[in-house]
Order: sequence, then structure tokens, then C-alpha cells
Amino acid sequence: MTLGRRGVLAGAAAGVVAPHVVGAQSSAARTLRVIPQANLTSVDPVWTTAVVTRNHAFLIYDQLCAQDASGAIRPQMAEGWSVSDDQLAWTFTLREGLAFHDGEPVRARDCIASINRWARRDPFMQVLWPAVAEITALDDRRFRFRLHRPIPLLTLALGQTQFPCFIMPERIAQTDAFQQIRETVGSGPFRFIPGEWNPGQKAVWARNERYVPRQEAVDGLAGGRMPRVDRIEWTVIVDSATSANAINQGEQDYWEYPLHDLLPLLRRNRQVVVEQRLLDGTYGIARFNTLQPPFNNPAIRRAVAMAVDQRDYLRAVAGNDQAGWGVCEGVFTCDTSLANEAGSDIFKTRNIERARAALREAGYNGEKVVLITPGDYPQINALSLVTADILTRMGMNLEVVSTDWGTLVQRRASREPVERGGWSIIHTTSSGQALTLPVFHLFLRANGPNAWFGWPDVPEVERLRGEWVEKGADAAEGRRIAEALNRAAMREMYYMPLGYYWQPSAWRRNIQGVFRAPATVFWNISKT
Repeated sequence: MTLGRRGVLAGAAAGVVAPHVVGAQSSAARTLRVIPQANLTSVDPVWTTAVVTRNHAFLIYDQLCAQDASGAIRPQMAEGWSVSDDQLAWTFTLREGLAFHDGEPVRARDCIASINRWARRDPFMQVLWPAVAEITALDDRRFRFRLHRPIPLLTLALGQTQFPCFIMPERIAQTDAFQQIRETVGSGPFRFIPGEWNPGQKAVWARNERYVPRQEAVDGLAGGRMPRVDRIEWTVIVDSATSANAINQGEQDYWEYPLHDLLPLLRRNRQVVVEQRLLDGTYGIARFNTLQPPFNNPAIRRAVAMAVDQRDYLRAVAGNDQAGWGVCEGVFTCDTSLANEAGSDIFKTRNIERARAALREAGYNGEKVVLITPGDYPQINALSLVTADILTRMGMNLEVVSTDWGTLVQRRASREPVERGGWSIIHTTSSGQALTLPVFHLFLRANGPNAWFGWPDVPEVERLRGEWVEKGADAAEGRRIAEALNRAAMREMYYMPLGYYWQPSAWRRNIQGVFRAPATVFWNISKT
């Protein structure tokens, strides 16, 4: 950031709100104005794993069950469930009074269709699905899983935060899982307003007057999801300095991912709160396209890893203060039960000369590498530019394509060669909570065409994931499998872990009810 920007922003730090802004806030007291982390381009949380789409989905959809702050699974849309003595039948009962935004009641068949569509894309449920014999509706409020063998993790899969099972009307949920839905009808606390959606600029939600919240206090993502404002507006502001000004002046209420360089400025404003809202650190990764040259060659992928120093990436995002980030050179979330660095020695190399030599030995022949960077997503853009520098210094034939995050989300689905609009390497982030277990670790999954973008095909990883489902409840066995998974992932190197950083959010002090959770949600938040 230039000194000029700092000078422009310094005057906003005094904490005094201009009278005309106060008047504007009074007229918009029931509207929560948000600067989101990125542009919303897809409204289908099954088709894409983009966190901005998941945040949208948490507004308009509901879940059968959900994770509380401790990670335990609690009923949400479900009144509860029962399990047969032989563990082969799970019967779910819906709460009374659940209705979709179009006025239709939520029925068991809606839940079944939603589960079936979601299960085709969810890495966790893909592992469990062979054990499901059928799901049948018993009546409008009850449905039953019949299993070939017990699945103790069934509710954890249904209630997870990483790739939630959101409930849609049957007619929408019957859409193929690999085709995007366009209709946004849920039963959650807010309704999406399609007529006010302008991708790249604005998205709007309104309170769902039909919503029947649970009566318990909110705990993580479980409990009472109370809509306490009439309207939520997301305004996409690409320039971080402009975003900071908007928060400091009271023109916006909530900034999801402030640029770390601007946090001291925001903290100087007495009318602004800056806090770590997400429960876990944010983990960065670089993802290779394993279908296309040159990264269809594992030796070339490993050569790049030899040049990586996670500290360079973390400083680029979060600055030099090591309290704001941490190195984590394994695939599982650091300081959790499965965290290990078995086979991770390659990340201790941190040497560009050795990486160049390894690249030559791997047979790299000047193939073009297309790295896509999201210019409107500062944190992921910073990660991307560090990798661009590494690849350039290694002597690779690099083309950097700068685009917006929404376009990147669309383009990363292409399996074409780079000459026909494909890609070679992309970056993204994930909450640490999503990387703790093999079953919902999105980046670890390596089942070829059904894997996350990059589509690695590593049967050993898939075998070990299945083994963890069977034996992971035993701590020693779970640890053994986790170490084997780390070794396999490091050998194949279809993605590179880049460490983690802490990502605070910022909001005006008149915003009440902000609570810590494993995802960014806007229920229970009000304005005074």
C-alpha cells in the first residue's frame, strides 16, 4: 500500500461519524451492509465449494443437523433421529412448521432428493455411500436410511460445515449434481432476491417471515438461527482502501476479510470492532491440474514444492508478525489429533537452485504454465503471486492470468488444455476445521474425475480414506492411517499446503450479536 492511501485513510480513524451518515444509518437501521470476501457468481452450493457461495447458502437454506462450536452434531431441521438396535436403520423426523420460501411445506421427499444430489459431490458422503442401501420416505415428516453396514459417522457427514447438506425443494434438487441450479428457493432464515443480484457488484437477501427457528441459543452453527434484520446487502468493493474507508465512515457495517495491512488503521477507530470471528485459522493451498502438462508429472510438482517456503506466503498475506500466522507442513490441521509431517521433508528444502535442478531432472520441456490469480481477493491473490515468483525463478514458461474470483471459480472447472481455456495451478483457502479428518478433507481426496479441481487419481489415498472410516475410531489406528495419508499426499504432491493465518473481521460497534463460528453467517446479528 502506498503512503498516499494511508494519508487518505488516516482521517477516517478518528471515530467520528458525520451527521449525514448517521441519518442514513437511521433510515437503514434494519439493513445489514456487508463487504463480502469475494464476488458471488454461483448460487449453487453443491456445484461449487466456493466459500462465498456457502455463505450465501447458509442464509437461504437450512440443514437437517449442524455442528456446534465444539464440533458435536445437533438436530437442526430435524426434530431428532433414532437408530435401530442393529445400527442398520436411521429414522429422521422433521420439525413441524418448516416451509420453503415459496410457501410449500418441507417434506421428507425434499430431504431425500437434496441428500441424493449432495452425496454425488461431497467427498465425505462419497466414502460412506456404498453402505447406503436406500433412503425412503415414511410420511411427509419422516424418512429412513437403510444401510448395508453400520455408518457411525452418518450424522457427522450430514451436519458437517465444510460441504453442508442443504435442503432444497425436490423439483430443484432433482437437477444433476454437475449442473448449476439457478433457482434459489430454500427454507432458511433469509430469502435471496434475484432481481437485485448484480454479480460483481451487489447481492441482496430479505428476512424469511415464514422461518421457524429453533428455540435454543445459537452455538456454533447449531441452535436458533434468528433473522434479526430485514435485509442483508453485500456490496463488492475491489479496492481494500475503499473498503476500509467505507467501514470507518459508517457507509458499510461489516467487512468479512479486511486486508491485514489495514488492521491497525481500523483498530484506531473507536466505532469499529476488529476481532477473529472464525474459530479456526485459514489455511492456504496451491492446487495443481494433474490432468494436463506439465503438472501431470508428479516429479515436476515435487520440484516446485522444493522451492516453497511457507513463511514467504504467510508474510505476503498477514505481515511479519508471527502471532498472525503459522507454518504447517502436513495435510492435516496443525495441533489436532491427526496432524503429522510424515513424508513432509520436501518442504524443508526451501531452495530454488535445488528446485531448478529437480525440474530439469523431471524432464520439464518448456510447457506453458497458466496460473490464475484473483485480483479482487487480496489474500488469495497474494498467495498466487508468491507462487508466480517461484515458478518464474525456476525458469518455467509462466503466464499469469489476473481475473476476478468469480471468473476463477467458473474457470477452474475446465479440464481443457491451457490452449483451450484451461489452467495449470490455482490457489484457495480453507478453514482449519475442514482439514482435520480424512473424510471431509476436500483437497486430500484423490478419486480422479470426482475429486476436487485438479482431479488427482491416487488409489492409495482413497483406500486409506476408506480404512480410516472403518478403523479411525481407534486413536492408534487413526494416527497410523493419517501418517500414511500424509506420506502419500507428499509423494504425489497434487496440492501444496502453504500454512495458516488468522483472518479477523471488522464491524461497526452498533452491530450486535456477532458470534464466533466455523463459518461466516449473519443470523442473530442486529443493528442498534
